[in-house]
Amino acid sequence: MTAPTIYEALKWASSFLENASREPKVAEILIIKELNLTKAQLISSLRDKMTSETFSSYKAKIEQHALTGIPVQHLTGEEIFFGRTFKVNSNVLIPRPETEELVDHVIKAVESKEIKNLTCADVGTGSGIIAITLALELGNRVDKLYATDISDLALNIAKENAGSLHASIEFFQGDFLTPLIDHGIKLDVLVSNPPYIDRKEIEQMDDTVKNFDPELALFAENNGLLAYDTVVKQAKYVLKDKAMVAFEIGYQQGESVSALIHNTFPNSNVQVLKDINGKDRVVLAEVENKK
Repeated sequence: MTAPTIYEALKWASSFLENASREPKVAEILIIKELNLTKAQLISSLRDKMTSETFSSYKAKIEQHALTGIPVQHLTGEEIFFGRTFKVNSNVLIPRPETEELVDHVIKAVESKEIKNLTCADVGTGSGIIAITLALELGNRVDKLYATDISDLALNIAKENAGSLHASIEFFQGDFLTPLIDHGIKLDVLVSNPPYIDRKEIEQMDDTVKNFDPELALFAENNGLLAYDTVVKQAKYVLKDKAMVAFEIGYQQGESVSALIHNTFPNSNVQVLKDINGKDRVVLAEVENKK
């Protein structure tokens, strides 16, 4: 196909992806990025011709996605989260809608308490989506917001996102809460979307996930519970009394993660909240941590 119209290119790409058992909607996402158009501009430009160079570039990306399953976000270099555009690459987990639900629960819980000057932390921040969104959505309710990650490469992306979105966050490299413990930081709110997939599940995973998202952000030992166990045990050194803890979880982990919290903080109020699909997705707890 030489120099097709935008409509013809979209029609070809959608059909090509469908025949390869890929999502046809990727065709539209990639063409919008390739042509630097809005959705409205795309619709009004469907009869326009693409240049041969632009179509060749678009075609190559469509074929690469179809063949390998490379996430469309790796081809565009970005993803939308909570209405904001974040830079992503192969060093960070691609933001999921379920994580938007985690953040939404945290925002509502904080706002319901009508308190300000909170010290918060996002543990295992990846691209920084949780920390940055909380900083921007909660505004002056937050006094200090910290984010940690063991990966320097992930932190580079998070820092870039924080800069471009004008979010004030202090980043630390290190394993879970270790940097916060070392700095003597005390938290009102601890949020984390840690690795929680058991390696035994790898064969059931989509190739766009298991072949491209960083293993460090996906898998955890002890049936996927090791990260929760580590964070909860470390949390007793950083949480203030009556602090909030919020985790994204796998849909079968609600009971186990609740038990981990109760084991370390016996007088906790723990809720397991469901996602839009009716599956357990968030553990939200208020913990007593009296010294």
